[in-house]
Amino acid sequence: MIGFLVAGLIIGALARLIKPGRQNLGILATLGLGLVGSLIGGLIAQAFGTGSIWELNVLGFVLAVVAAVLLIGVAESVAGKDRTHA
Repeated sequence: MIGFLVAGLIIGALARLIKPGRQNLGILATLGLGLVGSLIGGLIAQAFGTGSIWELNVLGFVLAVVAAVLLIGVAESVAGKDRTHA
């Protein structure tokens, strides 16, 4: 479980580094998006037959980072809409 949290934090941090621009996300949001991204990436990798969702593999890691980058974009757009209507 601790390894999963650490992996989620690393994936979230990498996603923030890859995504251009400044993100107004705290460490908990980064961790959460990284965890969700790792679940999505692991499920997609498992569907391709590369192993279990709980195993660390290259395809799952890459897909997890891509999913986390997309989730950060979604989170920014949702947060941006909330600020313009406030």
